[in-house]
Amino acid sequence: MPVSSSAALPATAIATPVLTPKTTKRTVRKKYPNFKVIVLNDDFNTFQHVSHCLMTYVPDMNPDRAWELTNQVHFEGAATVWTGPLEQAEFYHMQLKREGLTMAPLEEA
Repeated sequence: MPVSSSAALPATAIATPVLTPKTTKRTVRKKYPNFKVIVLNDDFNTFQHVSHCLMTYVPDMNPDRAWELTNQVHFEGAATVWTGPLEQAEFYHMQLKREGLTMAPLEEA
């Protein structure tokens, strides 16, 4: 027996399109934060000692820059002597503190 075109299909047989939202997976990469190594002024370290410690322990420190930062420590009360990744900042902070400099806690830059 032929099937007529007007015959109704059961409701379960009719497919409805399903719209799925377009999702894009994006990885947002954050840079690691930098930290500041800050030397504080005190009444017992000499200019020469502070300057010498900066040249000895802070990378790429030249005598003129060390003297400039030493003056900043003395006249302004503090100077940021290095900024960079946490692990290195902790290392330079520890070395300067071990030499007797008065150090501020590490701060996020």
